[in-house]
Amino acid sequence: MIGYIHFKKTELQRGIITVLKLFLIHEEQMIMAKRKDDRNRVLKRGEGQRRDGRYYFKYQDAKGETHFIYSWKLEPYDVPPAGKKNELSLREMERTIVRNVEDGILGYDSKLTVLQLVQLYLQQKTGVRHSTQANYTFVVNILKKEPFGNMPIGRVKMSDARRWLIKLQKKDGRGYSSIHAIRGVIRPAFQMAVEDDMLNKNPFQFELATVVMNDSIIRQAITREQERRFLEFVANDKHFSRYYDGIYILLNTGLRISEFVGLTINDIDLKAKRLTVDHQLQRTGKMEYIIEKPKTEAGNRIIPINDSVCEAFKRIIANRKKPKVEPMIEGKIGFLFLDKNDMPMVALHWEKYFQHICSKYNSIYKVQLPKITPHVCRHTYCSKMVHSGISPKTVQFLMGHSDIGVTLNTYTHTSVDLAEQELKKMEL
Repeated sequence: MIGYIHFKKTELQRGIITVLKLFLIHEEQMIMAKRKDDRNRVLKRGEGQRRDGRYYFKYQDAKGETHFIYSWKLEPYDVPPAGKKNELSLREMERTIVRNVEDGILGYDSKLTVLQLVQLYLQQKTGVRHSTQANYTFVVNILKKEPFGNMPIGRVKMSDARRWLIKLQKKDGRGYSSIHAIRGVIRPAFQMAVEDDMLNKNPFQFELATVVMNDSIIRQAITREQERRFLEFVANDKHFSRYYDGIYILLNTGLRISEFVGLTINDIDLKAKRLTVDHQLQRTGKMEYIIEKPKTEAGNRIIPINDSVCEAFKRIIANRKKPKVEPMIEGKIGFLFLDKNDMPMVALHWEKYFQHICSKYNSIYKVQLPKITPHVCRHTYCSKMVHSGISPKTVQFLMGHSDIGVTLNTYTHTSVDLAEQELKKMEL
């Protein structure tokens, strides 16, 4: 009997305890459901408000680790307290977190910054050209100085990316080409984060022209008359006449300046009247000389040259400076132009020569010359070939373009006068 009564009491106690537990759980849920902020708004599960008024959200990530996020705003339309940052609202961040946790994606708990992401991306870029590596370094150095570079990648929205690029142009005065190069590194870095399930979408996935103004200066080919006046001035100038043959060759071969300065005597076949272009010469910021392959695979080519270009090469070789020790760069020897240190001239030398020539010409004559550079010579040569009736595919080959669209759309320029001449041909 005693055992029976004891059994019954034990069962009763267990029942009461169970009922109490259920009651407490229900009460807890009711309290949480009715929990409100200081504006009498109901807070959801995981949400809370601190004594100072700041909201928080407690959650677990895909690894089961607990995290907190904070905001002075509960909803997007809330106004933060005076002196407090106008940040994303708590519920905006919550939606992203819930979606990311469900997808197993790294969310707002990620401390990886934009700079760190770009550096992580660039670690995979090995064996790149010197010019490409220089561009990577340029972008990294900018991000090191910019607050945007320290921003966690999970917080970067497309509007943030747009505002930053606009700031680079309007406030910092960076040109369109520089901004294009910067985004050209950052966008694929963010795409890597998307593909690695670190982010849902790429905040830089937009057309650059819709955000910043393209203020790039279009490098126009010079006219036949401008070319004639330019060459005559160089030929008759006591100081600059020494560069006449080099400039003439650039205007009549379309060589990239890095290909031109990389030419050696062995690359010139005066009997066959051909140039072999299979490398280019570069000089790094540390004054190191390097030999690289041409810009594109199509840049490897053999260029036929006419008699006047052959004569220019003959004069260059005959008047070539005789150094005490012949410079050798990665097995290449016999460079055509040497500087005062008996080292090969590089692109910068010739760009300066062109700049000084144009400046001196325009200081003397009223009819000014436009800005002429080694690359303008390349534009001019390409345009002359097209307007002379040479087939586009031949022009593409001679220019070393991998895409004929570059040949037709970038390096050829027309005018009303040229259009009239073309139309007259149809009347014959």
